[in-house]
Amino acid sequence: MPDLTKNMLGDTGLNVTRLSFGAMEIRGAPRGRDVTSEQADTILNAVLDAGINYIDTSIDYGTSEEFIGRFISNRRDEFFIASKCGCKVGAPPPPMPGPSAHEFTRENVIEGVEQSLKRMKTDYMDVVQFHMSPSMETLNENGALEALQELQRQGKVRHIGMSGTLPNLPEQIDSGAFAVLQIPYSAMERKHEDLISTAAAKGIGNVIRGGVAKGEPGESGVAGRVSWDPFAQAKLGELLDSGESRTSFMLRFTISHPGMHTTIVGTINPDHLQQNVDAVERGLLPDDVYTEAKRRLTEVGLVPAAS
Repeated sequence: MPDLTKNMLGDTGLNVTRLSFGAMEIRGAPRGRDVTSEQADTILNAVLDAGINYIDTSIDYGTSEEFIGRFISNRRDEFFIASKCGCKVGAPPPPMPGPSAHEFTRENVIEGVEQSLKRMKTDYMDVVQFHMSPSMETLNENGALEALQELQRQGKVRHIGMSGTLPNLPEQIDSGAFAVLQIPYSAMERKHEDLISTAAAKGIGNVIRGGVAKGEPGESGVAGRVSWDPFAQAKLGELLDSGESRTSFMLRFTISHPGMHTTIVGTINPDHLQQNVDAVERGLLPDDVYTEAKRRLTEVGLVPAAS
């Protein structure tokens, strides 16, 4: 098995590969494209064969948890699994592009975690994150945070996390409740850039999503994909190594953030998976290139949000 570059995920003690796998790509219809059992089996085992050791999924991601349980639960000691809670258990998936239903109550959190454990054929999850960035007030008034802490004491959840965004991300960082944060960040979406640094300074593990998605700019909430236009406006193509793709540069930009520990990328294509591995293993951007890229992006209006 390849020995991919790893980072410690904050203070969790989890030594995770810089590149992690986003299982949303194997969620299937109606929220995604049709995925066969053979495709899911192939890509999940290819992920582990490539040496990637962190897989991110969710109750919301259709068939993904069931595929993980069916095809790689026998390799459970090779990977860390992170899922979500607060997703409404038993709710039918809504049509795109609207968000799935969420309910941050004690009962729904417990039912969701128990369902995920059963689906993935495991006794515990390494990280469980609240989905959709609820406020601390919401989590506390409905007993959701207390429920997840109870599951942690039972050994069913190792670390509590938050899939966080503005405007609630600063209070989530300051709360001290979360060992792991999943945060959107890329060259095309820099608004959380400084908050990633703030979280890392507090020992929180940062899982970055949206660096790229299937070779394109990552998702920005439910509004859809971020455009490549700013990439061209900032003339970032001038900074690429000879023969390097835009996707490779985007991934290397993401992993160059000093507060980043792993970045989630999803695909069902083993060739694309290997290209992502190759890009990340190419290493961080040189300091001068990363600095210049941020300067150019700032000039075209892509800047960190005030926190």
